[in-house]
Amino acid sequence: MNDLERKKRIISKLRMIDDIFFQKMFEDIKVCQEILRICMEDSRLEVLEVVSQKDLKNLQGRSVRLDAYCKLGDGRYVDVEVQRGNNDDHLRRVRYNGSCLTVNIMETGTDFRKVPDVCVIYITEFDLFQGGRTVYHVNKVVQETGKIIDDGLKEIYLNAKVDDGSIQAALMQNFILEDVSDERFPEVSRRFYELKHSEVEVTHMCKELQEYYAEGREEGREEGHLEEKKEIARELNEMGMSVEQIARVVKKSVEVVSQWLNLQLVN
Repeated sequence: MNDLERKKRIISKLRMIDDIFFQKMFEDIKVCQEILRICMEDSRLEVLEVVSQKDLKNLQGRSVRLDAYCKLGDGRYVDVEVQRGNNDDHLRRVRYNGSCLTVNIMETGTDFRKVPDVCVIYITEFDLFQGGRTVYHVNKVVQETGKIIDDGLKEIYLNAKVDDGSIQAALMQNFILEDVSDERFPEVSRRFYELKHSEVEVTHMCKELQEYYAEGREEGREEGHLEEKKEIARELNEMGMSVEQIARVVKKSVEVVSQWLNLQLVN
């Protein structure tokens, strides 16, 4: 197997729910617009700008990295996040991201009546609320009256665990496939094919993949760093990387990585 074939095999295992592949998909503004129109149920929605892996800072200077930052034609801003594991406080993460995004798009002295609306779309492999639905809209409610309050922050949770027959569910099912060709989502299908079969795209993405895992994400660097490396090792193993290559990425010995993966070393 030559180097290009090996790279293609690694890329062939990636899905849209995987961070690095999601990032590459969302760099295409047409893909972003097609997905947001479905998730936000707005067929006229227009995306003016999209930035994948955008770093923002809070008031204390701490960074947060958004998976995809989008500016819409009507002035709204959207943060799209993908989450595979169920090992986080997802609701507080959404709250934090929405707050950081709001702070970063506001100019000093802005009249609060002119603060732009923000929407956080949170896509998971699991049913976060265990309600047997693909889509959940979370709103603020006045406890005493039951009245929904609109403060400009929207939260939309979607998952690939439940297929309820909706168009959103159809899209989510494509998020967990290794091969996508769906006439209902032409832009997604086009970009998916490009990333999987173009030699230039495959080579470029494999390089980014290795750098991405070698550097580590900002999240979880201080806590659970070893567990994060183990998860990275498992993911790379599933993508077809050798133990030696994985060991170089996570900066551990071949013996340690083999133990993590429960592999038998051959002397």
